[in-house]
Amino acid sequence: MSTQASASMKDVAAAAGVSLGTVSNVLNRPDRVTASTREKVERAMADLGFIRNESARSLRSGRTRALAYVMLDAGNPFFTDVAQGIEHAAESADLSLFLCNSDSREAREATHLGHLEQQRVQGILITPVDPDTPLLDAIAQRGTPLVVVDRIRKGDQFCSVAVDDVLGGRIAVEHLIDRGHRRVAFVGGSLGVGQVADRYEGARLAWAAAGLPSDDLTLVAADSLTVASGRSAGERLAGIPSNRRPTAAVCANDLIALGLLQQATATGLRVPDDLAIVGYDDIEFAAAAAVPLTSVRQPRQELGRAAADLVLDEATNPEHRHQQVVFTPELVARASTLGTHPRVSLAD
Repeated sequence: MSTQASASMKDVAAAAGVSLGTVSNVLNRPDRVTASTREKVERAMADLGFIRNESARSLRSGRTRALAYVMLDAGNPFFTDVAQGIEHAAESADLSLFLCNSDSREAREATHLGHLEQQRVQGILITPVDPDTPLLDAIAQRGTPLVVVDRIRKGDQFCSVAVDDVLGGRIAVEHLIDRGHRRVAFVGGSLGVGQVADRYEGARLAWAAAGLPSDDLTLVAADSLTVASGRSAGERLAGIPSNRRPTAAVCANDLIALGLLQQATATGLRVPDDLAIVGYDDIEFAAAAAVPLTSVRQPRQELGRAAADLVLDEATNPEHRHQQVVFTPELVARASTLGTHPRVSLAD
């Protein structure tokens, strides 16, 4: 079985009765070609089944027509929402988007970054395992535009886009204090994860500002930022005697909050009467839960779009200046904290 060779630019030029340079202009600088000539060339391309050799073009220009996003956890809808914002910006610039998942593993992240440099993508966006890794500095020094997403990177070597997570943790706890809660758990993954540490710091600041005993803000560790970890945390909370058990929980993300909600329901705890729950991110599933979840909303798609705009500006604008963009989170209060029969009163 033989394979028919793809038509070349010379074939298109011959079929359209124009020069090879005119075909090149139609592909790369269509504004230099009259409408009638451009139509002849495009008709010849269609008739011959011509497919542009983007690999050859990339070799000449030194860059592929693509951006790349290395996300931290493809299983977390937060990052896929960020990727959607990046995709919108890439589409507007007539670029493709490569999506890579580090799965929170530094070795996997390094492998992805090496491949993307070899592919000569126009820019890399990354939510890094460690935002201070020297690997990012090396990539920037070698000339690939790079933007850190969902973390603020110190210094001025490249741009970063993030949300004020300290503020997010603070407004979550302030909401529960306003609802009368005086024993609150912070349920999160490792404090070695910058986002989690910042959210916990915000929770601590709100608690201290209210003059409440530090021991009544309980840190409940979780192995990971997953639904399963939320269920595990729920088992531990249910085992605490009711006179000492936290009456509310702030979770480091919505997946943990949804797992906690599942476990609370399974063990007979009423939400929010026995346990009020606040999540973080406000992913789509938060509002759709059996008990709609109060959550700290991050502007996920706007985050991705802003990061992509910055990396595109660096790739195309000689006057580009690195900047750090910080978005403000907001609390979206729903039934998981706003029950009609609160377990505690403001005087409790």
